[in-house]
Amino acid sequence: MTDRKKGEEEAAVSLWERLERPAPTPRAAALTPHRIATAAVAIADAEGLDAVTMRRLATTLGVAPMAAYRYVSGKDDVLALMVDLVYAELEVPAATDWRQSMRALALNTRDLMLEHPWLARLSEPQSVLELTPNRMAVTERALTALDGLGLDADTMMSVLHAVSAYTYGSTHTEIAVRQLMEGQGWSTGDEVRTALAPQMMWLMNTGRYPAFLRYARGAHRKDDARWRFETGLDYVLDGIAARMEGRPCPG
Repeated sequence: MTDRKKGEEEAAVSLWERLERPAPTPRAAALTPHRIATAAVAIADAEGLDAVTMRRLATTLGVAPMAAYRYVSGKDDVLALMVDLVYAELEVPAATDWRQSMRALALNTRDLMLEHPWLARLSEPQSVLELTPNRMAVTERALTALDGLGLDADTMMSVLHAVSAYTYGSTHTEIAVRQLMEGQGWSTGDEVRTALAPQMMWLMNTGRYPAFLRYARGAHRKDDARWRFETGLDYVLDGIAARMEGRPCPG
């Protein structure tokens, strides 16, 4: 039986279960799931997720094209290993206050996604790639921070998903803007605004967008992505806190 066919037959079994089983035959010591994931992450960081292919991995690792199939059934498994590897870097500090834990989770997740921009494509809440040991460990620590607050199980997960959805959505947009700027050769917000000025001026001159016009003329933090993220996050947390205390949400 070829390594590839064997990998296909095992695909129905959890990757993580397969990796914890004793190896039925000796495997090359030079190749491990961690080494596969590390090489794939390095490729994705440098060239983007689409550059990660089984053949490219084999070349990078210096092994035969089919060698990786002793460990993975295909690219989906490689993506899962990549997600698991980088989520091992994500810390959820044990804080005495749930809000501190949720805030740290959001800020650290944003930093992780900015360091590995390809992660934005693989980090949507409830993605199948959420089911990796290290990502599950992050969820476990976050839920533990919410435990003991008098919330039922469904509400605890809803709170976590609210913070996660804000974090992933906001950071995904930030990454997309960065990639657009890189693709267009723009390095600053002023360069972006200069390039888009003809379109923006025409739209503003129609008189249809007075609120946006006030923003464009009065905003001073247009290029401060971290401030914008933290401010939005604080509003999310304020709303959660008010709901927990039985007060009307601020607004």
